[in-house]
Order: sequence, then structure tokens, then C-alpha cells
Amino acid sequence: MTSAAETVDDYLPDDDVMLAARARAAELGCPAVAPSTGAALRFLATTVGAKAVVELGTGAGVSGLYLLRGMAGRGDGGVLTSIDIEPEFHRAARTTFREAGFPPGSTRLILGRAVDVLPRLTTGGYDMVFVDAAKVEYVHYYEQGVQLLRPGGVIAFNDVFSQPNRPGDRARRDAEATALREVARAVALDERLMPALLPVGSGLLAAARLAV
Repeated sequence: MTSAAETVDDYLPDDDVMLAARARAAELGCPAVAPSTGAALRFLATTVGAKAVVELGTGAGVSGLYLLRGMAGRGDGGVLTSIDIEPEFHRAARTTFREAGFPPGSTRLILGRAVDVLPRLTTGGYDMVFVDAAKVEYVHYYEQGVQLLRPGGVIAFNDVFSQPNRPGDRARRDAEATALREVARAVALDERLMPALLPVGSGLLAAARLAV
């Protein structure tokens, strides 16, 4: 019997470019978003008419490709800014974006820790922020990421349902679980945001920036 999760993930099958990107992610050992999560990101980017998006955690470019495909004005000035600490991930992502037909100017890949890079970005200058990086820093990403959004912009956090599984590293698992609970609570209580918890993939917490 097919589960609901399998049905959702199969609803919009990956094309050859996305399958190749997923293969690169597997080779590099960097988790890629589920197809259902990617479809939700593409939908959100399209809905807000995103032209300026920040992504924390480039990986092999899987989530970035979904975001680019959802962004308004392909080839007309839309830019995905993606941050990661691993140079090999950026190399893989560039291959993914090139194979998908996106020109180099449609992406800006920044090497570094997101908590260091985010304060240098333009306050209120972005339509969407997607977080898929170190879970122990999710609260910091939330605090800095919301500042980047224009009114009506969306911030989304991946893996909020995940159960950290690091054998022999209980302290790390506990820290990640605590961080996920804290960011979920903070987003729910933030009067600047309209939140929704979406049961796609391993959980997507999304919130729109209100005009307050």
C-alpha cells in the first residue's frame, strides 16, 4: 500500500537535471530536500513573486534549483544568494544550475558561515529566505533571516520534524532537538509573522512577514 508521503513525493516527478543533482548530492553526502519539499519551495517562490532569495545550505543545488524554477523573472534580474561552508558543494551546485540552463548571473554563491554572512546582507531586501543548514543555529538564522524579508516575504525552515541521529553524540542530538523546538516556538509567537507548519518531506516551517 502506498503511503501518503510517497504519493506526495511522486506527484511531480523529478526531471533528468534534478535526478542528476540528487545523484551529486548523494556522492557528496549532503542530504537533498524531498521532492514534496522542493515543490513547496517552488510554489512559495512563485506565490510571492520572488526575485531575491537567500538560501542557507547550498548542498549540490537541489533546493536551489527548485527555488530558481519558482522565482519570477527567470533571466530578468532574479538572483538566488546561496551560502555554504563547503567549496565542493558550490562546485556541484554550479554544475546543477548550468545544466538547468540558468545563467551565472542568476546565482550568487557565498562561501562562509551563514551566521557571519547574514548580517552583511540588505535588511528588508529579500522576498524569501530558505534555511537548510546547521540545526543548532536555526534560532540565529531565524533572528537574522526575518530582518532580511520585505513585508509579504517568506522564511522557511527545513527538517523541523527530523529526529537527529548521530550515534555516540548525544549532546549534539539533544542540542539539535532543542534548537528545532525553540525555532518552532519563536516563529509561532512572533507577531511579525504568519506561520504554517507544512507536513512535506521532513517538515517545512514557513512564515510570511506581515506589514507591521
